[in-house]
Amino acid sequence: MAAPEFYHSQEQRQTQSLVLAPQMRQALKLLQVAAIDLHAEIQEELQKNPTLEELPSDSDSISLDAPPTPPSGHAEAGSPSTENESTLPSPAELDFAKSGEPLLPSGSDTQQPYSNADAERRQHFFDSLVAAPSLYEQLAAQAALADLSPAQQRALDYLIGALDERGFLSQSLEDAAAQSGLALSDISTAAEALRNFDPPGIGARSLPECLLLQLRHKTADQDLPAEHSEESAASFALAERIIAEQFELLTRRRIGELTRALGASPEAVQRAIELIGRLDTAPGRRFAADSNQIIEPDIEVWRDSDRQWQLMLNRRYIPRLRISATYRDLIAKGTLAESERDYLRERMRAGRTLIDSIEQRQHTLERLARELLTLQHAFFEHGPTHLKPLTMGELAERLGVHETTVSRAAANKFIKTPHGLFPLRYFFTTGYQADSGTPVANTSVKEWIADLIAAEDRDAPLSDQAIVEKLRERGLHLARRTVTKYREALNLPPSNLRKDH
Repeated sequence: MAAPEFYHSQEQRQTQSLVLAPQMRQALKLLQVAAIDLHAEIQEELQKNPTLEELPSDSDSISLDAPPTPPSGHAEAGSPSTENESTLPSPAELDFAKSGEPLLPSGSDTQQPYSNADAERRQHFFDSLVAAPSLYEQLAAQAALADLSPAQQRALDYLIGALDERGFLSQSLEDAAAQSGLALSDISTAAEALRNFDPPGIGARSLPECLLLQLRHKTADQDLPAEHSEESAASFALAERIIAEQFELLTRRRIGELTRALGASPEAVQRAIELIGRLDTAPGRRFAADSNQIIEPDIEVWRDSDRQWQLMLNRRYIPRLRISATYRDLIAKGTLAESERDYLRERMRAGRTLIDSIEQRQHTLERLARELLTLQHAFFEHGPTHLKPLTMGELAERLGVHETTVSRAAANKFIKTPHGLFPLRYFFTTGYQADSGTPVANTSVKEWIADLIAAEDRDAPLSDQAIVEKLRERGLHLARRTVTKYREALNLPPSNLRKDH
């Protein structure tokens, strides 16, 4: 048998690949951050780039367009105010050598020795400063280890960002696929992976599913007491049946009816209910921050005195920048070494790129907001019940940009309207078509259901089927299970629990 032959060869291949230039990467990065986060990015660049200058707010020489003057009653978001002046101490105040506190010489008799107790207190102080990870950080760390394709990873990242404060996925997988532009199969695979993450119950679409995920996790981990293991296993199995088959009876604490429906003893049912009572109804809330966070709108929309709609971007947190004339003059004089000249030119290019990226971000955000004002005009006129179905793909086509550009522009942004403060993603939703041919967003349907329940007779509350009939009178045909899903998404109990006793 002849030995195999090995050889080397060289060949040319022509391939296509997408390589983003540093300028494009920076523009995309700045596009998706909120105004407050953008301020931090700019301040960091100001620290690193000596050729960048931040202009005073009252300067007439600016590199970014000045914000439009709003009508009376609307203060300019970027205007200086004595109330907003920094209260941080000046460098001189931080200089202990110049402060009123005397410094102790190293050899002073009054200097205290550094004991083990001091070291323990110091370490405890540093340990106390460590912040617990957020829910997103907790899940993102697990997502990075998931064995998924790149498309499924993007779907998983979208679903993590779509979780509500309880850790629930409040939208259907079909809606998630429509809004994200990803394949439903990738969304489904990502959702299944998310439901296996820690803490158990994360990614559920309802409270019963959340509780079932936790029970199955405990069973899989054999988290059962050593004693009475068979009895404990029976309690877990019965608890699963109660949640899956008789959840409504469970919420009403009808133990007698549960006993008859399940064919179990009252004692066994009671043990199963106690087991369910130890589960977490909102696994995401343990990661919620205790302190309230103030949301600054990136865009404000209002009516002027002539009843015309006006739009203004919030520039309060976006400093106005320019390239320093001092360094331009240094280069022009020709007295610098070549390495110094190259460094300053590179820094000036980076500064110019930053300024251009900010201008591009603001321009894109303003175009998006103006299109929303046009497409969702009924919402701005009459409120959330008049929101129309709209996808990011449809808006991207109108703007002549890629869908991912719209997604980045809408991320982490809020708009202030006469009807309240809303995230920009709120305006992208799927929906239905009424008998009149008018499209109705599913968000508007939820508002209709909430209004019907708010106006109902508490002595005779509307059942889900009755709500179906009410909506049908408005020309909207929905299945009862759809109404039930939307009612649960609004955290509204069933009719029997809304009845005044």
